[in-house]
Amino acid sequence: MESEKKVMLSGIQPSGALTLGSYLGAIRNWAGRAEKFDCYYFMADMHAITSRQVPADLRRNTLEQLAQYIACGLDPEKNVLFVQSHVPHHAQLGWVLNCYTMFGELSRMTQYKDKSAKNAENINGGLFTYPALMAADILLYQPDYVPVGEDQKQHVELTRNVAQRFNGIYGDVFKIPEPYIPEVGARIMSLADPLDKMSKSDKDQNGSIHLMDAPEEIMRKFKRAVTDSDTEHCVHYDRAEKPGVANLMQIYAACTGENYEAIERTFAGQGYGAFKAAVGEAVVALLDPIRTEAARLLADKAYLEEVYRKGAQRASYTAEKTLRKVYKKIGFLAT
Repeated sequence: MESEKKVMLSGIQPSGALTLGSYLGAIRNWAGRAEKFDCYYFMADMHAITSRQVPADLRRNTLEQLAQYIACGLDPEKNVLFVQSHVPHHAQLGWVLNCYTMFGELSRMTQYKDKSAKNAENINGGLFTYPALMAADILLYQPDYVPVGEDQKQHVELTRNVAQRFNGIYGDVFKIPEPYIPEVGARIMSLADPLDKMSKSDKDQNGSIHLMDAPEEIMRKFKRAVTDSDTEHCVHYDRAEKPGVANLMQIYAACTGENYEAIERTFAGQGYGAFKAAVGEAVVALLDPIRTEAARLLADKAYLEEVYRKGAQRASYTAEKTLRKVYKKIGFLAT
């Protein structure tokens, strides 16, 4: 019997350790969606190789990301958790959609421009055409919704354009996905530069808190966090004038549930040092159970292998139906 739930899909590259920003901004909200949606979550390892990866690191990061997903509450029985490269339909549909994605559309993608500037020595074809693969990632599963942040809206718009173009030629093949605006998650900025988003690719590792960081490492990073140059050292939320303190307040609020007014009252007159330590302690309390559970899961490689193999089987079942329909429509000879 086919599920009557709406379908949702999301993926993150295993190109580095998941950060506090990823957790507070997105992953924390994912677990509750399983009751309402059929959810597909994948490790986007094929996208990761648009920049050079150390093979052993990529394998380790992929497995760690799966363990962290589960530790964050994604039940493998209620969600389809899989590794992108384990489902060859992604690459197969990606090539087809390359042929229905216009050069001009790809050249306008802001992330291509950004990544090209950061990887001037390796501007490869995959870096240019990866939005077509991303469209394939989405359209294979005929999702109703795709969660999007500000940096991904352009990709979903391109996916919709490509799907509509394909459907205009061949009929009703792809469901046109709608962007899903998730519950407001915190947009966490770097501890080293509060004007930049916290990122696993941050060159200054003091700027990012990773889910697997030990408590002492978390405290060290928060003690070194950038605050502001004012002389009063007043804990007050002002994103424009006090971006460092505002970022720390947002992290503390996301961890504790306190609003900004309550935080200002609690830390009135205590200075930045005491506040940074308190934020660090709140983050340690939040992440320690996740780190402990992820470490336990990583010690059980057989279980994780079972999860990603079953996930690939479930994902392939859906992906195969879409790809078979696409191949027939464009005239490929059936096997």
